[in-house]
Amino acid sequence: MILKINRLFKDNFEDIWRRKGFMYCTAMNYLLRIMLVKSGFFKDEDIELKLTNTWYIVPHQYLRIKMNERKFINVDPWAYQFGIDFGNYGHGFKAGSLNSIR
Repeated sequence: MILKINRLFKDNFEDIWRRKGFMYCTAMNYLLRIMLVKSGFFKDEDIELKLTNTWYIVPHQYLRIKMNERKFINVDPWAYQFGIDFGNYGHGFKAGSLNSIR
């Protein structure tokens, strides 16, 4: 993670889309947000950035998506790859495991 710190603040869709290997949660959320809005099913204001910590010390970002007037879902594509299903998000020691990579 630390060796690729220069990728943390990238916001060029094409560059991020073509990237192979490690990707920060911020980049995954950026791509997902663009795809959801471009799909026409969601508006930008339906998607809220949320912040938490993984392992209690590492800042982490996930999305909270408005499904309808009363229902929201947390979506964390970074944590999903480590076994945390949509509806939940990586936080504290619930940050997934390398043994459960999907």
